[in-house]
Amino acid sequence: MNYMKSIVFSLALSLFLTGCIGPGGNRSNDLIVIDAGHGGHDSGALCAGKQEKDLVLQITHKLKKELKSEGYRVYMTRGDDRFLKLGERTRIADKMDAKVFISIHANAIANKSRFELAEGIETYFLQKTRDARSQRIAARENASVLQGTDALSKNVIIDSVLNGPKIVESNKLAIDVQKNIMQKVKRGYPDAKSGGARPAPFYVLVGASRPSILVEVGYITNTKERQRLFTSDYQERIAEGIVEGVNHYLDTRRKETGI
Repeated sequence: MNYMKSIVFSLALSLFLTGCIGPGGNRSNDLIVIDAGHGGHDSGALCAGKQEKDLVLQITHKLKKELKSEGYRVYMTRGDDRFLKLGERTRIADKMDAKVFISIHANAIANKSRFELAEGIETYFLQKTRDARSQRIAARENASVLQGTDALSKNVIIDSVLNGPKIVESNKLAIDVQKNIMQKVKRGYPDAKSGGARPAPFYVLVGASRPSILVEVGYITNTKERQRLFTSDYQERIAEGIVEGVNHYLDTRRKETGI
């Protein structure tokens, strides 16, 4: 009997160590869709010769590598310098039945006198808000994808999803990702600032019938953050933090649902 118990224990331990059972077990059934914002004719934020579209593509390539190393299946909405129209990005996530959708962007402000004051990493989920800063940031990101869309259409688009069941889950995902990004980044850059997990009406998140977030990795208009953002080390820390946040979110969901 003791011999049989020993065999069962050894087998269970082996399965756990190889990632087949327990928290963070087999992730091969989980598809993550990651989206590098802007692209093609839409450069996104610009400052000191640096372009947002290039930065976020670099980060998403690193994020893809980190996610795959955890066992996830990964799909990038764009793997090169091209532009995607409104709806294409989340449509891809829905068509492929992704577990979560993550869009990567970089922040910026127009007021040059405040370039060195505005800084910090922020993670957003889709929701209307009265917060002026969140509205301003969303308006800047929305400008390119909503060209030619009238005001009524914009409101219809966002109102159609604000009461969806995935809003709460997107909020939870945003909190987990923001927390883990900051933990990872602060180990190497203790003065890194957190803008928190926040609601905002980002249209790139509209239409996704799954937990979806948008990560603003920092301000390209801030000299200190811009210099860090274009280094491999900083990008790796952001990518690793996002992955740890996704891990925590999905593991918690499995415990809650038993699936």
